Amino acid sequence: MKFSISTYSLSGLVGKNGVTEKDLIKIAKEIGFQGIEFAEIHTPDGQDKIDYAKELNEECKKVGITPVQYSIGADFLNNDIEKEIERLKYEVDVASALGVTGMRHDGTSGFLGEERKTKGFSEALPYLIKGCKAVTEYAKTKGIRTMMENHGYFCQDSDRVEKIVTGVNDSNFGLLLDMGNFLCADENPVVAFGKLMPYVSFVHAKDFHVKSGNNIAPVDGFFTTRGGNHLRGAILGHGDVPVFQCLSLAKNAGYDYFVTLEFEGHEEPRMACEWGLNTLKKYISLM
Repeated sequence: MKFSISTYSLSGLVGKNGVTEKDLIKIAKEIGFQGIEFAEIHTPDGQDKIDYAKELNEECKKVGITPVQYSIGADFLNNDIEKEIERLKYEVDVASALGVTGMRHDGTSGFLGEERKTKGFSEALPYLIKGCKAVTEYAKTKGIRTMMENHGYFCQDSDRVEKIVTGVNDSNFGLLLDMGNFLCADENPVVAFGKLMPYVSFVHAKDFHVKSGNNIAPVDGFFTTRGGNHLRGAILGHGDVPVFQCLSLAKNAGYDYFVTLEFEGHEEPRMACEWGLNTLKKYISLM
């Protein structure tokens, strides 16, 4: 396995001491990562997004780091589905300009309006399948593999994302498995991770501190899961996510691509990501 980092993990550095989004590429290389995942890109005023993506790609070449993934938001339920599909096709072109081989897009954050009397997942599923299938059919013409992540509460459970990927039924579409995110839906990460390995396209390594909802909620720094438990982003290896076991499941299943470190804690980002990478290297050495 090789290790990459999401720009989201280092985003807290942007704007401090003149650090720009483009500078995160060099910082990631300095820390020791072999690849980088772009969690959205933020185009400077007046610049074309595809041109900016090409600049980021050139910076990766200059620094000597592999651009591996592009992750963006999407919502096929609360936006006009045809317009959302066309928007995401453009984002596929951005991914191509970045030089990545994979693009993760969301499906939805759930029904937001009151116009639908039924708001369950079963009603949403056909829309999600239609949107994901249309985007991946376009993406394969560009050499980009698309995927969904267990992310955003509504599409977070293992059974739900499995139904989406099997419904799309296209070898170009798979799952970005985030070992920490299953806890947002109060699901056992090891059970979910093992269940979904046959569909994996990409892996996120993430850690959380977990406090039971049966206790008094922390005042600061935590957010609430769907079932009322409490999570706080952690330096990888410092929290409660079974990171080593999830990585072992991936390795034993034959996964041998990049693993992206995603950090969303409150510690200083560069230090936290350095420590997280050290832990990843240690874990892999023990397998």
